[in-house]
Amino acid sequence: MKILVLPGDGIGREIVPEAVAVLKTVARKFNLELSFTDGLISEDAYENYGHPLPEQTLELCKQSHAILLGAVGSPKMDQLPVELRPERAALLPLRKKLHLFANLRPIKVYETLLDSSPLKPEVVKGVDILFFRELTGGLYFGPKQREVLADGSTQAIDTLVYKNIEIQRIVTQAFEAARSRRKKLTSVDKANVLESSLLWRETVNAIAKDYPDVELNHMYVDNCAMQLVRYPSQFDVVVTENMFGDILTDQASTLGGSLGMLPSASLGGEVALYEPAHGSAPDIAGKDMANPMATILSAAMMLRYSFHLEEPAQAIEKAVNAVLNEGYRTPDLMAPNMTKVGTVEMGKLIRERI
Repeated sequence: MKILVLPGDGIGREIVPEAVAVLKTVARKFNLELSFTDGLISEDAYENYGHPLPEQTLELCKQSHAILLGAVGSPKMDQLPVELRPERAALLPLRKKLHLFANLRPIKVYETLLDSSPLKPEVVKGVDILFFRELTGGLYFGPKQREVLADGSTQAIDTLVYKNIEIQRIVTQAFEAARSRRKKLTSVDKANVLESSLLWRETVNAIAKDYPDVELNHMYVDNCAMQLVRYPSQFDVVVTENMFGDILTDQASTLGGSLGMLPSASLGGEVALYEPAHGSAPDIAGKDMANPMATILSAAMMLRYSFHLEEPAQAIEKAVNAVLNEGYRTPDLMAPNMTKVGTVEMGKLIRERI
């Protein structure tokens, strides 16, 4: 089972080694044959190859079964022209070139982290949501341009484009997931004002006829944002387009106390990509403060979705839960009467529990 490791920038260089060490621990425990190859993306790739996503890295991706990515983005890369910044020149093209159209983000509120949530414990208790975010269409990938108008003002244009086949494939996956969970699917759009959302809703309704056992409801994105903080336990599986999913999942991650707890899986092509949903956090990079659990939980998703290894995946998830139950916290989750630990120590504790 070939895994490509792309630490990337900032805290990615600290959290990814902890996830790799956890995978190696699981491999020993369950007698798995995992092989790891290191690759370059973003700042390191630019320094070595002159581009944040060089062909050498893409070739390594295609030779692998799964990719473990840290994070991209750094102050140094922010000085480059916009077309060379890693968010636009590495992350988005990587998803597109590997045909990773389905981004899965599970939002799970751990019982022991109820007090870490900004919301009341009774509001977030028992929350277990699986987001399906369409990943290769929409506003992020549509044509873009900037022009100076006759009056001297500058106009920027980002185009939101969706084909019904792009909607069909992500929505079908969401229905299948809902069928295996609590049989509830919420589709999020803005069909009252956007033509692309109107097509989205029409497509969802057409597919729903094949899933009579799944309860479907539609929700405008602004209402969904409100409902996530008002009554989040109403949601089971949520499916939405690219930008809406980007924003809503970051918001939903705070339900459990920290973005540092949010893993993700990007599926669709022959190779899948696993990464924490947070960024590179350059302000805390190198300080042994970053929470590695989102990356470690992303590694568990890798075992489950790419390699169909449910027991090893659960071993990681149970170890994370055990460490939290014992009162260990990274700084982003710190609360009274808890034991504060750094990135390296948290990874060690999880490996010991495995």
